[in-house]
This record gives sequence, C-alpha cells and structure tokens, in this order.
Amino acid sequence: MRSIQQSFSVSYEYPVYFTKGVFEESNDLLKQSLEVREALPKVLFVVDGGVASAHADLISQIQQYAEVHGKVFRMVDAPMIIPGGEACKNDQIHVDRILAAINEHGIDRHSYVVAVGGGAVLDAVGYAASIGHRGIRLIRIPTTVLSQNDSGVGVKNGINAFNKKNFLGSFTVPTAVINDSNFLDTLNIRDWRCGIAEAIKVGLVKDATFFYSIQEHADQLANRDKDLMDQLIYRCAELHIQHIASGDPFEQGSSRPLDFGHWSAHKLEQITEHQLRHGEAVAIGMALDSIYSYLDHHLTQPELLIILSLLRQLGFELYHPSLRDSQLLDGLREFQEHLGGRLTIMLLDAIGSGKEVHRMNSEIIKKSIDVLQDYHNHNSLSA
Repeated sequence: MRSIQQSFSVSYEYPVYFTKGVFEESNDLLKQSLEVREALPKVLFVVDGGVASAHADLISQIQQYAEVHGKVFRMVDAPMIIPGGEACKNDQIHVDRILAAINEHGIDRHSYVVAVGGGAVLDAVGYAASIGHRGIRLIRIPTTVLSQNDSGVGVKNGINAFNKKNFLGSFTVPTAVINDSNFLDTLNIRDWRCGIAEAIKVGLVKDATFFYSIQEHADQLANRDKDLMDQLIYRCAELHIQHIASGDPFEQGSSRPLDFGHWSAHKLEQITEHQLRHGEAVAIGMALDSIYSYLDHHLTQPELLIILSLLRQLGFELYHPSLRDSQLLDGLREFQEHLGGRLTIMLLDAIGSGKEVHRMNSEIIKKSIDVLQDYHNHNSLSA
C-alpha cells in the first residue's frame, strides 16, 4: 500500500469594528476594509428589506458613499434588496438571485459582497458569497442586537431546508464585521430584546460576572438604554470571538457550547413557523434547560430562580404551547445530526459554568416543561 499524507494550517484574521454612521462620507471604516489592488475592487451590496424600510435614506446613502469613494471601489449596481427575517432563509430563490447578480456583474474572488441586515440576511448572503466562485470576500454590517453581538460576528452561514434550520450552509471567515449602533434605533422592542437573550446565554455558560451585570441593569436594558446596550453588545461579541479563536470554529467536533438552550429553540421556531423570533425561542430553551439542569442535580434552585426571574424581567414569555408538540424531542436528534457526532448538549453546573452531557432523559424533559408552565402561570416552582 502507498499513501501520501498531507497536513497544513491556515491562519485567519478579521476585525470586528464598532462605530456610528458607517455610510457617512467621513466614516472610513468600510473604505479601509476594501483592499485596493491594481484594479478597483467591485462591490455588490445586498440589503435587508426591513432595514431599508426602517431607514428610508439608506439606499441613497450607500449610493452616495460609493460615489464619493469611487477611487477606492466600484459599486456594480444599485443595492439589491431581499426580504428580512427567516423568509430569506426559507426559500433558496433569494440565494439564487444573489448568485445571478454575482455572475452578471463579474464579481470575482478579489471582489466583495457587502451584506447589510439582520442575522437571517447575513446568513443567506454569506452562504451565497461562500459558494460563488468557491468564496467571495464578505463584509458583514449587522443591524440588530442579535446579529451585532452573536451571529454576525461568527463564521457560520446557512439557509433552511427539509424543515430544518440551517441545513444548508458553510463556514466563511468574513473580511470584516462593522457594527453600526445607529441601526439599533429603529428596532421594535421584540428585536431589541432578542439579542439580550443571546448575551444571557454567553454569560450563563462562560462569564458569571457578565451575567450578573445584565441582571443589575435589566430594567435599563428593557427600557432601551442605548449606552448599556452598546456595552452589552461589545462584551458579548468579545466573548463570542474568544470562543471562536480558542475552540472549534468549523465545528469538527460534536459540541457547540454557545448553543445552550438551542436544541429546543430551533425546533420551536420550526413548529411555530417562526412566529417565535430566534431570541424568544432561545429564552424559552434556556429556561427549559436551566430547569433540566436543576432537576438533574446540577444547578441550585436559587440560581435557577435568578435565571428565570431575569428572563421574565426583560419581558420574555417563558412558556409556549408548542413545548407540548410531539415534534419537540425531534430537536435532540436533529441537533445531533447537525453536529455529526454523538449527542452533546450544554447544561449548567452553575451560573457562568457550562457542563456538557451526552444524553437527555425524556421524562426529565417532560417534567421540566411541567415546571416551566407552572412557573409561567404562578411565578413559582412546582419542584
């Protein structure tokens, strides 16, 4: 037998910027993120339709920015607008439209796709950019709390297929991520709150100090304190980036620690046909897995009550009738299948300390749902 063994490593770097007014003429961040070679780089902008509607002058701002900085890059066409939210991930036609534009305008591997929008749009646009020419440079400009502190600063892209979340996808390291806090001003309260759920998640599994800081300022955050939200986004993004650098960024293993509460959350989104937003489903999923951690003798009751109380204080509903749907437990199998290894679920040993387990007891899950419903109805634990 003969064989050739090959081994190589690749170093990845990308900046995550925090700014205001990314498309103001005097703001150089985007311009500086576009590497200028002998020929001006081509740039295709793809914009979340919901963001374009909320910011009536956004498209004209982008066009004006491109005109002013025409010596640095060339915008190939007017910004493309695609639907925001899960709609852009549920139908591959939107990815196909982006790929058609990439083809039509000769966007190559030294060109750029700039995605402006919430996490779903970033997922869909990033997926299209990653498969066009096997990888076109991607710049993300997240516009929601959730995308600025979590999904938008990572390396994952995906769309939904076969009734499964992110069944089709890729890992693509962006050239840059630019967080513009001005976009948060127009968010409705549900979208403002959803990103806080992901920050709580990171605090619960990685940083107790961060979690208790959110608890201390819960009322101000719920009432849309912009400065506190900026601090929350920065710290959450920082912890997310640290996790990517120190862990398993391309998910070659069978664990995803930052998906605490997500096995049921992803299934709840699908069962409710996305009437539950991602952050709302994650809040329910975290409440469920926190109760499970308590019933399985990991988490203490006082800590459990702190977690449930904080989620409720921020305005999250912690129970949904879809928790009783027979499909819910399919989420465990799909979670395992998605990661390609043995089942690995993150539970809690304590606030700030996650614990991986490789099996979930269906009877304890059902009991956890009962306890969660009772807490929802009576604001007290029945176990």
